Amino acid sequence: MNHSVASRVRRCLLACGVAMLSGAVALPALAQSTPSAPTVTIGVQSMFGPWKKAIADKEFEKATGWNIKWRSFDSGGDVMTAMASGDVQIGVAGSSPVAAAVSRGVKVEVFWILDNINEAEALVVRNGAGIDKPQDLVGKRLAVPFVSTTHFHTLFALEHYGIAGKVKVINLQPSDMPAAWSRGDIDAAFVWDPALGKLKRDGKVLLTSGDLTKLGKATFDALVVSKDFAAKNADGMKAFTRVLEQSTADYVKAPKSWTASSQQVIKVAKQSGATPEEVPGVLALYQFPLAAEQSGKAWLGGGKDGVAARALAATAEFLKEQKKVPAVLPDYSVAINPAFVEAVGTVK
Repeated sequence: MNHSVASRVRRCLLACGVAMLSGAVALPALAQSTPSAPTVTIGVQSMFGPWKKAIADKEFEKATGWNIKWRSFDSGGDVMTAMASGDVQIGVAGSSPVAAAVSRGVKVEVFWILDNINEAEALVVRNGAGIDKPQDLVGKRLAVPFVSTTHFHTLFALEHYGIAGKVKVINLQPSDMPAAWSRGDIDAAFVWDPALGKLKRDGKVLLTSGDLTKLGKATFDALVVSKDFAAKNADGMKAFTRVLEQSTADYVKAPKSWTASSQQVIKVAKQSGATPEEVPGVLALYQFPLAAEQSGKAWLGGGKDGVAARALAATAEFLKEQKKVPAVLPDYSVAINPAFVEAVGTVK
């Protein structure tokens, strides 16, 4: 390279270097690309709910911009185990598995009440098992998913009726119950739909969660989120909660329009592995609170005196008595976050 060419090259390199330092030179397109949307794993269960229509329509993805992986679980206990390991960021769980997980130090918080369970969970007994009253359960085999809301209500019922320790309580997931039922391996089960509906075909309801709630032990289903994830994704969580509000309101404001032939019921049934004919009757068994109600003391508001916090505390106390958790926290409002319902609803 001759002297003049080399000089021009040096001047060019120097000029480029100065320009790059001053920001005048455009970087390649690859370096300017924006980060991709976060991938979020959400644990769901088979129970029915209006929000499952929004899952089918991908409304959560549209609202949040997240890449969502919907992962199915058989029980809330399984969901909480996955959340404890970090595999799931948001999940569906009943008040009992939430209370158990929080008591063990899992950093999650309830941000939406999916439903007040009421009559939607029931203890059903098999025809021919000779069970007509709770005391007839003595010596029988009762199936329940351990560390679930129905497990909590099972233990409470057995204690209330004076038959604790006299019934063989078997840990069985809802999806496994119909086969065990048909084989005669179990005499009774405390579970939710769609498994409950299948067992009712050859059985009868002995007790419901509504009955036991009236005795002072309330249960509910909720959506819980990792505290760390919620803190880092507040805007996405608000958008997610807004979809929950809209989809729930669609049902609450016009429940009679949710018929077996309606598109919303067909979509809920498909998401839950049930037939459309099963859905309307089961939805009617639940109470679905909207954000305005949830943000008040009736659910997520009110600190340790709020309904949700008190229900978790009472559940944890009972689970400790049953040696299912090692200790009880002094305040379960640490597992309640009303911020997102407050952002989409007004306290009543």
